[in-house]
Amino acid sequence: MSKYILYFNNENSFDNKRSVENYDEPWLSLTEYNLDENIPVTDEEVPDVARVDYNKTEEEKFLETPLTFEIQSDGDITWKKTRTSAPTRTIEYSKNGGEWTSITSTTGGTSISVVSGDTVQFRGNNTAYGTNSSYNCFSGSTCSFSAKGNIMSLINTGSTTLSDRYAFAGLFYGCTGLIDASELLLPATTLSEKCYQYMFEDCTSLAQSPSSIGTSATTMADYACLYMFQGCTSLTGAPELPATTLANSCYCGMFSGCTTLTTAPELSVTTLADYCYSYMFYGCTSLTTAPALPATTLTDGCYSQMFYGCTSLVTAPALPATTLTSGCYYGMFQGCTNLIQAPVLSDTTLGSYCYSYMFAGCTSLTTAPVLPATTLTESCYESMFNGCSNLNYIKCLATDISANGCTTDWVSSVASTGTFVKDPSMTGWTTGTSGIPTGWISKSTNVISIEVGDAAPNSPVEITVYTFEDYVGDCSITVNGTTYTSSVIEGQASFTISGLVVGFYTVYATLPATSLYEECSGSTDFVVMQGKV
Repeated sequence: MSKYILYFNNENSFDNKRSVENYDEPWLSLTEYNLDENIPVTDEEVPDVARVDYNKTEEEKFLETPLTFEIQSDGDITWKKTRTSAPTRTIEYSKNGGEWTSITSTTGGTSISVVSGDTVQFRGNNTAYGTNSSYNCFSGSTCSFSAKGNIMSLINTGSTTLSDRYAFAGLFYGCTGLIDASELLLPATTLSEKCYQYMFEDCTSLAQSPSSIGTSATTMADYACLYMFQGCTSLTGAPELPATTLANSCYCGMFSGCTTLTTAPELSVTTLADYCYSYMFYGCTSLTTAPALPATTLTDGCYSQMFYGCTSLVTAPALPATTLTSGCYYGMFQGCTNLIQAPVLSDTTLGSYCYSYMFAGCTSLTTAPVLPATTLTESCYESMFNGCSNLNYIKCLATDISANGCTTDWVSSVASTGTFVKDPSMTGWTTGTSGIPTGWISKSTNVISIEVGDAAPNSPVEITVYTFEDYVGDCSITVNGTTYTSSVIEGQASFTISGLVVGFYTVYATLPATSLYEECSGSTDFVVMQGKV
């Protein structure tokens, strides 16, 4: 049995009566419960008493509020369908608490005249309002308004399940008068494919989005939020995205073209889905900080062109994944003209097109991340640094570059001079836009190994440093705070150190860069102890 609070002349009467009375009836007369027998009260003199469910939270009560527009300026609310192919949908509206009136969508639109201060509520009994390319929507409304209340009143206020595809697709498409949706509730816990697709597309005055995309919607549906806020050029903040299980393209293009967006939502999910974050912040030119991306296992296209054209982004987020998939980072930072620090790329197993166009057009980038993979895959580095006009250092450790298109145009239009470091065994690199940049110095990675002889207290200690036989230059070592230098002859440099007492030591060795090799350093530990001979 539901529990209710009933308010009488004397509130204590409720406490005395609630354990023995049946309060399922929604209305009761005060006359029946008047405790002051000296004051006669009749039904005509006292209005009925409303019931209030005291088990309900404020949020639950707010969920009972249907979709509501609070009007900020005079004009019209228009209910229309964007194309003749869109399904015709009838909803009801109530203005300022008046009677509910039906309104049916047409291609020309049906309008409700409103003035500033009006409140218009909506309800309906439809399972979906759009198709793949056509919608029933409030586009063309000429008034300014805020949207609040439960969006599910257009389907069934008590429901939290979206059963049909395109449920609210394009619902506010092109509503240039929508300025605030911060109190609009999207409470569905079970989502449907493309349910919020293009929902707020081109709402150019929308400054505040709904606070969350379903606080209990832990599982996304395919394409659920596809281009949901595309072109919302006044939006500065993003809703929370609480889902822990993603779906194909679920957030694809979600904030594309939101040119004033400065804050991205947290993206803490570690198991991704194909193209889940692709194009997500495409063209967000005011975004200065990217969200953390903790996933270690990637999927096809998961981050493709995620930050394309984010011209205010300076530092890239860490990318901890070690095994890549097809197109996973394709064009991820393409056109980020202020990016000066690339992420570490520790991946050694690549996928086709995995890094294609990743940094293309990053004109402020001067140093490429080290590329440790030894075996390249189809088009994996294609146009990776194309147009990075200030890039002057690349270190690529590949030893197999035979895959189709793996380095096609990867260094087109980089700086005219620079340094390219390769594996010393690689003699197959060509010169040009698909190999080592023309005009750059080519060097090989160097190797270093350190050998320490027997170490006894106050006795000479022999230290030998080994490298390639064709290395020409000096080697320096540091032991116990003292630096020593020796020439490298036929791949080795020898040192003799005296005066070490019993203890633990580290020898640090450095081989400076030459015309053939990059700088190399290494270290090793040794012990000086009694009894050594």
